[in-house]
This record gives sequence, structure tokens and C-alpha cells, in this order.
Amino acid sequence: MSVKFQYNKTSLQDMQTKLNMRHRALPTLQNKESALRVEVKRAKDKTKDLHEKLDKRMSELEDIFRLWVEFDPSIVKIEDVRLKSKKIAGVKTPVLEDIVFSIKKYSYCASPGWYPAGVEIVKELATLSIEREFYVKKMQILDFARKKTTQKVNLYEKVQIPGYDEAITKIKRFLEDDENLSKASQKIVKVRRREMELV
Repeated sequence: MSVKFQYNKTSLQDMQTKLNMRHRALPTLQNKESALRVEVKRAKDKTKDLHEKLDKRMSELEDIFRLWVEFDPSIVKIEDVRLKSKKIAGVKTPVLEDIVFSIKKYSYCASPGWYPAGVEIVKELATLSIEREFYVKKMQILDFARKKTTQKVNLYEKVQIPGYDEAITKIKRFLEDDENLSKASQKIVKVRRREMELV
């Protein structure tokens, strides 16, 4: 990125202000990136853990799958998934607060004896699935924010800060050269005046 500047003291001050601002912001951005990286890993680990729990529970229930033909799936219904939000390193992320189920009334006498246990199993599996999907979404949100922060850190570190440093160096050299030329021309003028006075 080429930084636009002019060869004067005002532009020099502007470049130094922008450079100082980026130097002050860089550690904060780096800390944010690190915090987001940790949170992404945490969400990823939780997603993996929930996926393994769900798979394990499904394999434990394989023996009784033939019974599920008798089960009426409309008995258990998800009424609401309650979320709240929490800021992690300045990024709004969802927090799963509660899953509300409604259980339709069924006849305890006419239904098989395992129905109450079946209702609890369905609730457990649904909770694990929703939690897993929730953590996948959370991981995506955090990872997107981390990537944006990484881009900004790289922009500051590799493009803008070196660009402003280079611009400041060029302006300083130009101003020094200009001052040296001015002093040299003043000396020449003095020498010529003396010569004119002597003649």
C-alpha cells in the first residue's frame, strides 16, 4: 500500500500521528486475535465432544431401535430455544440458556411401559443435537471475527506501519535536504554580497 503524503511538516505530523495510532492499536488487536483463537478452539472442542456424546448415545440405543417404530414422535415437541448474547473479545456471541420442550399427553395405560423413558431419551438426543449445532454456529461466528482481526493485524504489521515509516523517512530526508539547500544558498548569497562590497 502506498501511503499518500506531501513533502511538508504538516504531512509529517499527520503521518507520525497515524503511525503512533497504529502502534498503540496493534497490541490490542493482537490480544483480541489471541483471545478469539482460544475461544474458537474451545467451541471446536465442545462441538467435537458433543458430537462424540451424541454418537455414543445413539450406538447405546441401537439395541432398542426396533421399539421406536411404536413410538409416536409427535409426543415430544421443542417449544423454544432460549438464547442470550455475551461479548467475547468484543464479538457478540450467542449463549444457549435453555431448551423448552412440550410433552403431549398420552395414555399411560394404552402406551408401552417404556414410553416415559423414550420421552426422556428423545429430549436428551434433541438437547445434544441442538447444543452441538449451537456450538458449530458459535464457532463460525468467532472464527469469522478472528479472521477479520488477523487481516487487520497483518494490514497494520505488514503494510500500514512500514508504509508510514517509509513515508516519514522520505519526508524527513526531503525536509533535511531542503534545509541544507537553503543554508547553502544563504551562504552563497552572503559570499556574493561580500564580493560585491569588496569591488
